[in-house]
Amino acid sequence: MSDEGGVIEALRWAESEGLRVLVLGGGSNLVIGDAGWDGLVLCIGLRGFQVDRSAGRLRVQVGAGEPWDEVVGRTVQEGWAGLECLSGIPGLAGATPIQNVGAYGQEVAEVIVGVHVWDRMTRSRRVLTAAECGFGYRDSAFKREPERVVVLAVDLELRPGGAPTLRYAELARAFGETSTAGPSLTEVRERVLALRRSKSMVLDPSDPNRRSAGSFFTNPVVEAAAAQVLVEQALREGLVEHAAAVPRYPAEGGRVKLAAAWLIEAAGFHKGERRGAVGISSRHALALVHHGGGTTRELLELAAEIEARVQARFGIVLRREPVLVGTP
Repeated sequence: MSDEGGVIEALRWAESEGLRVLVLGGGSNLVIGDAGWDGLVLCIGLRGFQVDRSAGRLRVQVGAGEPWDEVVGRTVQEGWAGLECLSGIPGLAGATPIQNVGAYGQEVAEVIVGVHVWDRMTRSRRVLTAAECGFGYRDSAFKREPERVVVLAVDLELRPGGAPTLRYAELARAFGETSTAGPSLTEVRERVLALRRSKSMVLDPSDPNRRSAGSFFTNPVVEAAAAQVLVEQALREGLVEHAAAVPRYPAEGGRVKLAAAWLIEAAGFHKGERRGAVGISSRHALALVHHGGGTTRELLELAAEIEARVQARFGIVLRREPVLVGTP
């Protein structure tokens, strides 16, 4: 649907017919069960890119159907900081607040100031503040109540002439100390795209790992004591030579974020491992790929095997990141 009226009318029709509704953006973070979807599939095609420079700040309202990487590319070209590290993420702009997409040290929640929605419960158009969105790590109120609202547009507040974000160690190391002025937004975007490409995390028809839903698991966030137990186990069992080799990062509330990819490989899985038609990406242990001819059930069985072994080995529970539709 390319206009708000059409989206709202489709939702009303589905309600009158007693049909379930699957709201579809780009489908890049979605896993569909083998039985398919019994209901209405509503593809959001709402476009628009409006700039507001009033009140001494710069805000951009982006239609939910705008291709996300095109939005990022345009803001970088204009010299507006805030989205540069989110380059190369497939899908549409309306999906970004639902997942609170993040990568390389940035989250979209940092720049969202409003989300325009159609509230299916009150049958009204609303604009939610960032606080009302309930953002968390790869989480939001939208994700917790998936049938409550449909995203129509997103308001972003960006920083004209601002410096790029270089919180992520791998990204910062890529630039080293070659320039006292620091990299430009364009250079950071290009580097992020290169890093994502090296991990098969951009859309590329020629990439053998192209059939994936991106990262299949989120990085676990645990109490500091649990992280220390993991480090001690890794040292004791010879998985690492020194504590710093266990990747971990500070998280909110004194907790610690662990690297799911490291846990998966330390549990005995390896990149490129296959189970028939499905397997682990040859470039990134977090991506599960489908090589053609298999089933969603096989994919989820592999995911369950990974989860079980990581938990048995380290006592850490992995959480799935994609939206699972029509699956057991």
